Amino acid sequence: MVTVILCAAGSGTRANLPENKIFYMLNGLPVLSLTLSAFAPFADEMLVVCRKEDEARILPLLSPYFGAKTTEGGATRAESVYNALQIAKGDIVLIHDAARPFVSAEVIRGCIESVKEYGSGVCAVPAADTVLLASGGTVSAHAPRSCSFLAQTPQGFLTEKLRGAYEKAKSAGTLPLYTDDSGLYAAYAEKPRLCAGDRTNRKLTYPEDFAPAERVGFGVDTHAFAHGEEIDAGIARLNLNYIKLCGTTVPSDRAIEAHSDGDVPVHALMDALLSAIGERDIGYFFPDTDPAYAGADSMALLAEVVKKVHGVGFSVKNASVSILCELPRLSPFIEKMRENLRAALGCDTVAVAAGTNEKLGYIGEGRGITAYATVLLKKN
Repeated sequence: MVTVILCAAGSGTRANLPENKIFYMLNGLPVLSLTLSAFAPFADEMLVVCRKEDEARILPLLSPYFGAKTTEGGATRAESVYNALQIAKGDIVLIHDAARPFVSAEVIRGCIESVKEYGSGVCAVPAADTVLLASGGTVSAHAPRSCSFLAQTPQGFLTEKLRGAYEKAKSAGTLPLYTDDSGLYAAYAEKPRLCAGDRTNRKLTYPEDFAPAERVGFGVDTHAFAHGEEIDAGIARLNLNYIKLCGTTVPSDRAIEAHSDGDVPVHALMDALLSAIGERDIGYFFPDTDPAYAGADSMALLAEVVKKVHGVGFSVKNASVSILCELPRLSPFIEKMRENLRAALGCDTVAVAAGTNEKLGYIGEGRGITAYATVLLKKN
């Protein structure tokens, strides 16, 4: 039997919120509801440790989950966990920050398996930066990066063993000193076992953490076709025997009217990315009045836009592009287009579709090409 203890007795002070951050609406649901739903498939019992004043708002959120109830928190995190351990019924207990709503099933499952095999499982990720120990603003020690990890939750243990460690700390009067269970367990039981965490399993703590975890963007672009003799000499051209779509060379008997290489779906995709991060369109960043972009490689411009996305703390979760043109036929080139976009976006889930306009309008008459793009970004 598995008991999950969710630590939810905070006040939201560090996040500059007027209430407990577990009530913050994220993707349409309170943070606590997202965390509960993540653990529900694995838990026989869920204990939400909370302040008395929050209990009335928490109880309705627990109603969909069998075995979920509240218990009163203490003055510190360790004291809150101590209170919950007194009533935990499972032989395995997982302690988790209620404000870590992005925990995955893989991480939870791995933590439970670690407890079954080794008696404990502390989710952690290798430190990407050098960890410094400091006092009074002065560095006192450097932790070797090769053996430095950042602790996360859940942290799992055999319940009786953890309960015994907490009792010893309680008797020694040291409970307030511990900010996580692994430190207390190491001091009063044994060295805990590490298990795999996940960098997306972040804790919502500061105001910047509460930016939307996902963003959607939409873009559209249209260009006219022209036969060679109809093209103005002042418009840059690569070749009259092919066009570029998603960075792929597609044989064509007509060129695309454009200042750059005229890669219509990539232009739509760039606008979708820029809209998702609240920026202006590609005409602002890469104006067709600037000679520097005459004949420009749109895939290179896409790389610049992707850097902007990464620069504001997001990456591409998935993307979809739809191309409408009567000719040329695009089906033989779709997979290559997908490969190019996957590499450019750093994202495996990319769809490219192509269709005609059933002989209707400028597309059906072969006078132009239009592309639509949608993207979903995720916070890093």
